[in-house]
Amino acid sequence: MRSMERREFVGGLAVGAAAFTIVPRHVLGRGFRAPSDTLNVACIGVGGMGRNDVRGVAGENVYALCDVDWDRAEDAFVTHPDAKRYRDFREMLERDGDAIDAVTVSTPDHTHTAAAMLALELGKHVYCQKPLARTLWETRALKAASTGRPRQATQMGNQGHAGEGTRQIREWVEAGAVGTVREIHYWTDRPIWPQAIDRPTEAHNVPPHLDWDLWLGPAPFRPYHPAYAPFRWRGWWDFGTGALGDIACHAMDAGFWTLDLAYPSRIEVESTALFDETAPQASRIVYHFPARGARPGVKVVWLDGGLRPPCPPEVADVAAWPPSRDGGQLWIGDDGKLVADMYGRNPRLLDAERHADLLASPPPVTYPRVESVYAEWIAACKAGTQPGSSFAGHAGPLTEMVLLGNLAVRAGRNIELDTATGGVRDAAIPSEWITPAYREGWTASS
Repeated sequence: MRSMERREFVGGLAVGAAAFTIVPRHVLGRGFRAPSDTLNVACIGVGGMGRNDVRGVAGENVYALCDVDWDRAEDAFVTHPDAKRYRDFREMLERDGDAIDAVTVSTPDHTHTAAAMLALELGKHVYCQKPLARTLWETRALKAASTGRPRQATQMGNQGHAGEGTRQIREWVEAGAVGTVREIHYWTDRPIWPQAIDRPTEAHNVPPHLDWDLWLGPAPFRPYHPAYAPFRWRGWWDFGTGALGDIACHAMDAGFWTLDLAYPSRIEVESTALFDETAPQASRIVYHFPARGARPGVKVVWLDGGLRPPCPPEVADVAAWPPSRDGGQLWIGDDGKLVADMYGRNPRLLDAERHADLLASPPPVTYPRVESVYAEWIAACKAGTQPGSSFAGHAGPLTEMVLLGNLAVRAGRNIELDTATGGVRDAAIPSEWITPAYREGWTASS
């Protein structure tokens, strides 16, 4: 693959998007299938959460499986013995790109953009796990690259957006169930992996089943250590986005969508001790969103590392608060309060009598219900439409909002923002936190 400088990549986004068209399969000749037929899906990252993605697309033809760790990939390999197997997604897409219709990406955060962008540029439908990318530049690049491809379905894996609860919350709030919303509080049990630590110094051999160089991908080289893989990468800034990046694309989704929050004007932060390479053990992040249209300003409070919002006076049994220990959300309106879990599931009003009345006479179903986030994406692939959490329409803006909070966390101080562009009004933010430098041999484009 030809290396491409970041300036060249950004400059070519608009041109590439404008020039791109999707040619119907039937005009491409023998061997190609109509879009309404079964999709050939290639899955990048098939252990852990990636295994769920493989299950989610199992109704289609799982054509190829790609993972840098073949031990973790073994269950997917056994379940789909006819699927082609790869370690390097670049090789997979180069060799079998003509046969592949759609791609799922479930790698660590730092490889999302390299994989998703290559698949996009090759004309594939793309499903990418949350957060959409590790940095703001990568997120905005994926937004821009997908904007001019309306028939190329993109979807982020914030599965609650396709769920009953999130759509129900929006219908309830729009019907005035809690009045005008002024605040939303979120909490999570994350991190459930080590962070607030320094880089380990002891030596370890790379396990024979893991290609460590491919695992690192575009990140700067460092020796292998089990402190990074598998799963523990989430707390390391070079690879992950901490507790906020892991869960906020789920938890904050309903609020961002329902209230059309867009960019905040100010982010305030408090946290435990800061470390150069890892996220802190606990943080409290307060987003201030200005009034937008008829909606007044909204304060959004994020709590992680075991912090919890105060028990509302409507809850008589303090010991029963919070209702969801692993994470949830509390909406505060002028006329009531609403709680749900971190995925927007099981919403209810704290006033039991008003909740019973709401269930007895619910507002009309305004937002269509779907079977699952995977079914929604697959249907969009075949119809040439966009699903609910498309890169440009919802996933990108939501991820940007989340990642702006991480800038404040890493800086250890409050930040002011341009609400029109999401730009940070602070030149002291290190540029590499926003725009990553890819390791030689890796680019965000082909």
